[in-house]
Amino acid sequence: MTMSAGWYLRRLSRMGPREVAGRAGDTVRRRRWRSAQPDCPTVSGARFTAVLPAGTVAAVPPDAAKRLVAEADLLMAGHAEFFGVARDDLTDPDWSYDPKTGRRAPSGYAFDVPYRNESVAGDIKQIWEPSRHQYLTVLAAAYAVTGDERYAERVAKHLRSWWAANPPLRGVHWISGIELGIRLLSWVWIRRLLDGWPGAAELFEDNPVALNQIWHHQRWLAAFPSRGSSANNHVIAETAGQFAAACAFNWFPSSARWRSDALRSLERQLRANTFDSGLNRELATEYHGLVLELGLAALAEADAANVPVPESLRLVLLRMTDALAAVVDNRLRPPRQGDADDGHGLILDGAGTDRWASLLATGDAVFGRLEWWPAVTGTDVRTPLLAALIRPYSDKGTAPAVTRPASRPAHFADAGLTILRGPGEIWCRCDGGPHGFLSIAAHAHADALSVEVRHDGVDVLADPGTYCYHGQPEWRQYFRSTLGHNTLRLDGSDQSASGGPFLWTRHARTRVLAADPSGEGVARWCAEHDGYQRSVHRRRVELTAASQELRVVDEVRGPRRAVHLAFHLGPAIAADLADNRAVLTWTRDGEDRSAVLDLPGQLSWRAHRGESDPPLGWYSAGFGRKEPTTTLVGTGFADGAEGFTTVLRFRG
Repeated sequence: MTMSAGWYLRRLSRMGPREVAGRAGDTVRRRRWRSAQPDCPTVSGARFTAVLPAGTVAAVPPDAAKRLVAEADLLMAGHAEFFGVARDDLTDPDWSYDPKTGRRAPSGYAFDVPYRNESVAGDIKQIWEPSRHQYLTVLAAAYAVTGDERYAERVAKHLRSWWAANPPLRGVHWISGIELGIRLLSWVWIRRLLDGWPGAAELFEDNPVALNQIWHHQRWLAAFPSRGSSANNHVIAETAGQFAAACAFNWFPSSARWRSDALRSLERQLRANTFDSGLNRELATEYHGLVLELGLAALAEADAANVPVPESLRLVLLRMTDALAAVVDNRLRPPRQGDADDGHGLILDGAGTDRWASLLATGDAVFGRLEWWPAVTGTDVRTPLLAALIRPYSDKGTAPAVTRPASRPAHFADAGLTILRGPGEIWCRCDGGPHGFLSIAAHAHADALSVEVRHDGVDVLADPGTYCYHGQPEWRQYFRSTLGHNTLRLDGSDQSASGGPFLWTRHARTRVLAADPSGEGVARWCAEHDGYQRSVHRRRVELTAASQELRVVDEVRGPRRAVHLAFHLGPAIAADLADNRAVLTWTRDGEDRSAVLDLPGQLSWRAHRGESDPPLGWYSAGFGRKEPTTTLVGTGFADGAEGFTTVLRFRG
């Protein structure tokens, strides 16, 4: 996917004067850096002191350690999977190779590489992901847990290989700041976890090549911060990685300045990226998890290095953790909302570890759980290691500057997110929030007024997910389209207008008219949006506890318009559609379950499954993966005379 001149003009139109000036300065700096690359300052007597406290590794639960070692052994055999693509070449990786397309990204000056053009560079996420070195943090953690030097030696071999193949400013791995920031954070933890290995100092602080890489990574991040309309999760990763490295690798003349600048930016950007309610402003749940992981990792480095941080930084992370605890379903799954690319801030665990349970366990260890928090029964490696470095909130010696919720929040007014809960573990997310974050709303979907319904953690009315970013524009368009969500489309148009990849030029404005998620016997929600010119779409949702019935009423106020009303079923749901009634069946923990979906009779209904031209009837469980599922689409017309009523009744 290459960007056209029109895309760049539309992108420019979403920037303010300050951002334009900053980007112009970046362009000049890139040209100057092409021919003027300074050497890393001479470093002598460097020592790594940000080690884990004695006894920390012994606190890792045995089952979590077992999963970790099993994952590490697969990696040692060269096996891994990135975004649905299996690899068996990780014993000796080619750092520029994309196994999905079979292409190698060009070498040369980093900022000349056409990384968005898949026909030239391959799938850039397939190339970038291994070079975040998070699989190496897993191997390093396996060494820390077992003392088996094979893991440490493999880590050292791969780091030396990567450093040799990717000198500063050469090649595809020096293009994006989020990659540099996360890679620095990985290196900090690799050094920490290898501390008991005799070769650790020789690999890092006594290695001129490593010092050169660490210094140039931080110089790059200081020079090219994400700014303005791009100051989303990327800037958090950049500042968290910069801060972590400047704390743990405090070996350079610029370290103190880098550390203070990064901390100032991190605190400011965490606040800017987070609603007062604690939800991430991108309204993309996986980025809430990414930002929270990055923030906790940065806080760990601050406390390990005895660097004071503003109390506001801890409070943002506290609010984010409470918000996460509030929105998950009974199986600890958060909403599937907006973009999701499987990005993690810090990985120390093997496959099978629940990401969200791990974050809540860390939140419990650092901030303390509230009575209404859901129970976390799983274990992980990361929590005891982070908790050993981060001072518990109660140890700060000051009263919290915010009052934590006394009961479980269900309506987040600033984020426009409402959770309705009912018996039989019914969970329903109603979307009445802003269309993404900042002027480009990069990770937003055209999903205003969509609903997402689960029963005991099973997707019944599902958010289909994301699937891809680059290289497959028709699939990218589908998964973020209005038709790709459980909401109503008029005249074949999306509610918000896309200007191309990661760019929305017109944003639907949504307002919540009523939210009573804890109503007596009936939980209610109502909202509307103005995304369709000359018409307003209003939706009411009611969840009745006694009958286990969810009622959705859609109204269109305005002239007669063509309607498509879509309901996407989860991949576990089988549907038998007859006229305007669908009988839904599925199995959960060996038990057969069912529901009836009565659809608006004014519309003509068809079931679609796994269609590709155009795409319809798909579910993406993770980035790069998709599977057929059933989508029910009703077509007809809205003339304002009556609404469209959909009723979902759960049986038993």
